[in-house]
Amino acid sequence: MMTSFSVSVAQAAPKYAGVVIDARTGKVLYSEDADSLRYPASLTKMMTLYMVFEALEAGRISLSTKVPVSKNAAAEPPSKLGVGAGRSLTVEQAIQALVTRSANDVATALGEFLGGSEQRFGQMMTAKARNLGMTKTTYRNAHGLPNTAQMTTARDQARLGIALRQHFPQYYGYFSTRSFKFGKQVIGNHNRLLGNVRGVDGIKTGYTRAAGFNLATSAEADGRSIVAVVLGGKSGASRDATMRKLVAAYLPKASGSRGG
Repeated sequence: MMTSFSVSVAQAAPKYAGVVIDARTGKVLYSEDADSLRYPASLTKMMTLYMVFEALEAGRISLSTKVPVSKNAAAEPPSKLGVGAGRSLTVEQAIQALVTRSANDVATALGEFLGGSEQRFGQMMTAKARNLGMTKTTYRNAHGLPNTAQMTTARDQARLGIALRQHFPQYYGYFSTRSFKFGKQVIGNHNRLLGNVRGVDGIKTGYTRAAGFNLATSAEADGRSIVAVVLGGKSGASRDATMRKLVAAYLPKASGSRGG
């Protein structure tokens, strides 16, 4: 009986973990439980987008390529865009749907499209994580909905944030999308720090009950650049408040040089 009890406690009170890394030098400026395993929740979609940007850069797809939505993808729980099964959307719309609404249906559609199946895409994502030095991360799906095998660490997510910015500067601007129009819907970004905290230019929010409230943030000002990750926040507001403090405290401490 003990085990089921401890599992439910873990779900009710996810533990905090955080890290701030100087994006220019890779130096760790702040760290708390940065290497402890946590659930990524929708931060998973940062890797889904990494795979999309890589396919774009390689010319395998373009922004106007149509992504079909399967019955499996259309059936994902919210948050979702609500594209019906058998319909499609462009790669660019899919990117915007992931960045703003964190749409699970669209994430699965992208995974199936790029990987052939969600399972295969999870393997591709995990292989890419290893490639990027994310040694403790395992992906099983493209969206981050609960899967006990899908684990990561704050440090690994920060590494991914830095890789997104450094490897795909031409697509990185999508992370600061404030809103986008899809049919009759106008969809705002879940990231409350965008436009409210100086220097913040994206990346991604996440929440599941087991993960708590997660946020990966990239900030750049005065020639300094950091990526910060907060996992296991108690609420969206407290997570955002923690991140505001981290950005305020550590962005001025980042190196001003272009090295690294």
